[in-house]
Amino acid sequence: MAAAEFVELEKEKDLYQVVPMGENHLDEVLAIESASFPTPWSRNAFLGELFDNQFAYYYVCLKEGRVVGYVGMWIILDEAHVTNIAIHPFFRGRKLGKLLLTEIMGRAVCLGADKITLEVRPSNKVARSLYRQLGFVAAGIRKGYYSDTREDAIVMWKHLFGVDKR
Repeated sequence: MAAAEFVELEKEKDLYQVVPMGENHLDEVLAIESASFPTPWSRNAFLGELFDNQFAYYYVCLKEGRVVGYVGMWIILDEAHVTNIAIHPFFRGRKLGKLLLTEIMGRAVCLGADKITLEVRPSNKVARSLYRQLGFVAAGIRKGYYSDTREDAIVMWKHLFGVDKR
């Protein structure tokens, strides 16, 4: 990451706070989820992740106490997997996706992960551009991955220490 980008992200951190997601955030998370995805997760899906999945870590991005974005990941052994990420439509284009992903990559390293993976729709050009900018590379295709549209998923990986240990 270039020095100017780092300074810009640090400024964003002053305006926004990233904290663990709690049940008290779910109404706002669900509104963002519904505005972001054709088949949004349900309240029960998020509750299951928050309280029943020992591998799950979910965070919200707050501005003045309001949820403006969220991200989730699983940590299994030495691998982090981004389960979902979304930003409130009004707050898109403000580098909050980058802020959230940078934040969880750091947390993933602290939790023992040395690589991170995710799936993205080929049609989601904005997300794909962000992931490439952060050093993710395409590793394969999952055919018909998205059940709502049967759209394929591009599997993307990033080695958190910059070294491919495979």
